[in-house]
Amino acid sequence: VQLQASGGGLVQAGGSLRLSCAASGRAFSLYSMGWFRRAPGKERELVAGINWNGGSTYYADSVKGRFTTSRDNAKNTVYLQMNSLKPEDTAVYYCAAGRFSNIVVADSKYDYWGQGTQVTVSS
Repeated sequence: VQLQASGGGLVQAGGSLRLSCAASGRAFSLYSMGWFRRAPGKERELVAGINWNGGSTYYADSVKGRFTTSRDNAKNTVYLQMNSLKPEDTAVYYCAAGRFSNIVVADSKYDYWGQGTQVTVSS
């Protein structure tokens, strides 16, 4: 599976962005997907995840109520809608795929990674 993340950019605090992650390959629907971010000087963290059929999602406490992840298996694409953005959301965002039935927090468990897209939120 190859992953291509897009949609990052520069936005003012309070604004919104929608990230997309397009996957190649026919097996996309078998993978749970995660959205990770790495801010300067910080560890990479899982901010949102969605299982293979979209029936289960996960959100880090820091983004609950502001971020929403969804997927369209017919389009081999997963999305991250980010609203009410804060300067502390500034990071490189990555999508990742893993062959597990539910969402896994540990980044080491994911098999495939996109190239990352920069999100910068100005105050």
